Amino acid sequence: MTTRVAIVGGTGKLGGIIGEVVESEPGYEVVAVLSSRSELSELKGSDLVVDASTPAVSIDVVRAAIERGINVLVGTSGWSAERIALIRPLVDAAGTGAVFIPNFSLGSVLGSALAAAAAPFFPSIEIVEAHRETKIDSPSGTAVRTAELIAAARADVGPVESPRVDQRARGQQVASVPIHSLRRPGVIARQETIFSGAGESLTIVHDTVEPALAYAPGIRLALSAARDAQGIVVGLDSLIDIGVGRSARVADAAPVAEGGVPGQVARTTGA
Repeated sequence: MTTRVAIVGGTGKLGGIIGEVVESEPGYEVVAVLSSRSELSELKGSDLVVDASTPAVSIDVVRAAIERGINVLVGTSGWSAERIALIRPLVDAAGTGAVFIPNFSLGSVLGSALAAAAAPFFPSIEIVEAHRETKIDSPSGTAVRTAELIAAARADVGPVESPRVDQRARGQQVASVPIHSLRRPGVIARQETIFSGAGESLTIVHDTVEPALAYAPGIRLALSAARDAQGIVVGLDSLIDIGVGRSARVADAAPVAEGGVPGQVARTTGA
């Protein structure tokens, strides 16, 4: 049976990439491409809604899908744990599924998982993320998700040390982790998670260099999960077995297929 997909924000960069992946996947068909200003009544007739709109519109898209009994895959940034918690009762009451993916890049998800694995061992942790100047929100959804995973991994040792965070230049705190956002031309997506301890530091860096190539494997995984989901699912780390410890994972799932993911660069540096 073919899954009929409506893409909100389908005229944007991410929405266009998602649309190409959907059309190339057996068993899926794009039946509606909406902009962020389209009437949400156009979702009618779809089996799955994919939201790649804007942070301001996304909440309405998710609610509209849930009210119509349609599962939704959310790729729009700006969904913190607190915001997702507001949607959970609606999803549970409707018996639908909502899958929130802060970043479709498998390399980025691995970087966040590695950060969570390292988190209990360093007292000082900060995140620096950079995106193109057209990105509306900050901090990025990926940075927020990384900070939340770090906080969960540090449940037994407490929040990170972040002196003088009352000063605006020290960044925005998310789950006790300072995040610094850069918005500039010449970059697509880059995140550095910097760990500092007595006499040493560790930096985990992920760069997206070709989004269409980097996101496609994650989009395929997320589409499959969203089609059959019940309840709330957050992050690609909930869909794959990363294998770096329970602190970096949200749920068990089948392992990802073998093979490299082109279009992204991940590296770990020590100093």
